[in-house]
Amino acid sequence: MASPGEHLLVAAIDFGTTYSGYAFSFLHDYKRDPLKVSANNWTAGSGCLISLKTSTCVLFKPNGEFHSFGFEAEDKYSDLALDDEQDGWRYFRRFKMKLYENKCLNRSFCLEDDQGRTMQAIKVFTTVIKYLKNHMMTSCKNQMTNIVTSDILWVLTVPAIWSDASKQFMREAAEAAGIEGGHLMIALEPEAASLYCKYLPLERKGEGGMKAFTSGSKYVVLDAGGGTIDITVHEVQRDGSLKEIHKANGGDWGGTKVDHAFQLLLSGIIGNGAFHRFMEKNKADMVEFFRDFEVKKRTIKPNAPSDEKTTFKVPTTMNDACKGENSEDIATIVKSKQHFKGNLSVIGDKLRVSSDRAKGLFKDPARHIVDHLKELLREPSARGVTSILMVGGFSESLVLQDEIKRNFSDLRVIVPQDAGLAVLKGAVIFGHEPRSIKSRVCKYTYGVRSGCTFVEKVHDISKREVRQDGKVRCKDIFSIHVRVGDSYDIGQPQVVKSYVPLDPDQNAMFFIVYVSTEKEPMYVTDPGCTRIGQLRVAMPDTSKGLDRSVTVQMTFSNTELEVEATNKNTGETVTAAFDFL
Repeated sequence: MASPGEHLLVAAIDFGTTYSGYAFSFLHDYKRDPLKVSANNWTAGSGCLISLKTSTCVLFKPNGEFHSFGFEAEDKYSDLALDDEQDGWRYFRRFKMKLYENKCLNRSFCLEDDQGRTMQAIKVFTTVIKYLKNHMMTSCKNQMTNIVTSDILWVLTVPAIWSDASKQFMREAAEAAGIEGGHLMIALEPEAASLYCKYLPLERKGEGGMKAFTSGSKYVVLDAGGGTIDITVHEVQRDGSLKEIHKANGGDWGGTKVDHAFQLLLSGIIGNGAFHRFMEKNKADMVEFFRDFEVKKRTIKPNAPSDEKTTFKVPTTMNDACKGENSEDIATIVKSKQHFKGNLSVIGDKLRVSSDRAKGLFKDPARHIVDHLKELLREPSARGVTSILMVGGFSESLVLQDEIKRNFSDLRVIVPQDAGLAVLKGAVIFGHEPRSIKSRVCKYTYGVRSGCTFVEKVHDISKREVRQDGKVRCKDIFSIHVRVGDSYDIGQPQVVKSYVPLDPDQNAMFFIVYVSTEKEPMYVTDPGCTRIGQLRVAMPDTSKGLDRSVTVQMTFSNTELEVEATNKNTGETVTAAFDFL
């Protein structure tokens, strides 16, 4: 785990569902202006699209070697498809969400490529991180030629709602990509965005000044990305640091849901068979078509007049697929269907979508986000919240902004000008000032397996055991150290508990650490409980018999957990190494 000391350079990698990128800043620049953060310009296609992030797509050669990443991978795969030479190449896109969706994540987990073949996920993620790392090193060496690896602190962003296993997976992928563990920090995306916005001169953007970030104020951070919606509630402390006051929450209602709705609209016109044939047989047109949609969907207006249209150029190959399946072209089908009348039309190679139909693409994810926010704001911990801070690429959607503002008109909604870069740039700031996040709320309950005197009608009979000395004990007790929903100070030990040996001649004690999704688990075998690691504390001196003890304490350092057990008689301390995979 990286130390919070000063580093000459902090570099952040934002590995997104739809787009990824990196940013960095030198220490001397940060001290003058924390917002002076450098990012790379990525160019797609013929240079008509320039972005500070690139598409999360990676291409491997048929022999498994890395070929390209981002827009370059999209373009190369399109070229291969045009020449019908894509077979054997391994193309992966929008695969980050698999780490969120897989509830039994392990190191052997595999991803499916565009043609249905598998590759180990750890190789794919490692390759992407290594590419972004090397690309960043080249960029910053152009600014300062004598930079060396030991001068750099790396920050890798992850959604706050991710599991411990997913975070560990990303850490291991980063280390496999050549980033030393001692120079790597994991940053939670909404926290990074919150830090970035703390420095924004909002008064210049007509947002009413910095009142939302003064001491004691509470606000919701709505980090709307391509895959996940990550929500936290922060309170500003007297020293300007941030305290999380409600555990991270959210779901998979990101911007890709809008893409999915658009695909359903298209397949509803030309049929599932024709749409899948178009997607499979015309990779180049597919890439260009959905790249165009990605740009257009950001321009869809919430209050556009009903006669205003959004126009999409329909590839000839999509029309051919439609005719092959239906014996009619797209224009004929649209004209013949009553439910398309007034909201869809085709003129030449242009699909014209009415403003109401275009806004309807956002309906499902927007409803999930609004409903979830309403439920969250009813929680006692959210009492006093005055603002909603919208960040992430999906927050740039005017339709989503309007939905939030209409449904929460009593709250101040803040959307920074570069909402899509708030996480990336905030992660760089976090690397320079990791202590700016003071405390968080526990997402799980943590504890160790223990035992106690068996009590009839209290304990489950299956947990009853009689020991050699005749004592009747209850086994598998979940001895709670930190509960889900508890607030904890980062870097500070939590509840310290003492445990004693069961036998006077016992020369060691084992502590098996468990995590639970429940607030009050009774046994480590209850549903929702998972073993995550163990510690062994040597107790070779048995002269004091049962008059010996070991203390166990848990500390959350940044985003990762450390558990420490200490022999009170000798002072010897053992730290647990956890494996969530």
